[in-house]
Amino acid sequence: MPTGFHEIRFPLRLALGTSGGPVRRTDIVSLSNGRENRNWRWRDARRHYDAGSGIRSIDDLYAVLAFFEARAGQVYGFRFRDPVDCKSCGPLETATAGDQIIGTGDGSTASFALIKTYADAGGASVRPIEKPVDGSVIVSVEGVAASPGDFAVDITTGIVTFVPAKIPGSGAIVGAGYQFDVPVRFDIDRIDIDLAQFKAGRIPSIPLVEIRP
Repeated sequence: MPTGFHEIRFPLRLALGTSGGPVRRTDIVSLSNGRENRNWRWRDARRHYDAGSGIRSIDDLYAVLAFFEARAGQVYGFRFRDPVDCKSCGPLETATAGDQIIGTGDGSTASFALIKTYADAGGASVRPIEKPVDGSVIVSVEGVAASPGDFAVDITTGIVTFVPAKIPGSGAIVGAGYQFDVPVRFDIDRIDIDLAQFKAGRIPSIPLVEIRP
């Protein structure tokens, strides 16, 4: 059976108790003079999570088992809500149409990919956002909020497409605000259950890994 992706979210109540975050791969070579060379092997970070700590009851155990079986283990990917990083802004802020700059108009380009930029005075990293939450995307052109009918959003790819009459003009800054999920898969083909006590239990580890395009 081929691999694929199910547009369904890992149970939110379990995701809130997870641990994990971005992982990068860096090669560090120590030189004979005591200095070192650092080279990144991955251009972008890849998120890893462990959802085992979110299990609180036997109902939670069953929810994970059912979800795992429906995904056929590692075969099918799914959506996961990162409790800390799931918006175009900070986790306790409200998304606005100007949170992220997603492109500059040229008068003919109608489609723009959602991105999120992490930046400070020292540098910046741009992350593609492919799984926006349905109904959460708001868009602006030159700081003016676009009407919902001016554009469409593909929630499976994160592409925003303006209708022909509303294509941004040359030099117009296109902004966006949104909520989003992370595309992940199970990083195991086996679920181990520990029934520690009556009507309770735990799964020591439920590793999830981000699916990169």
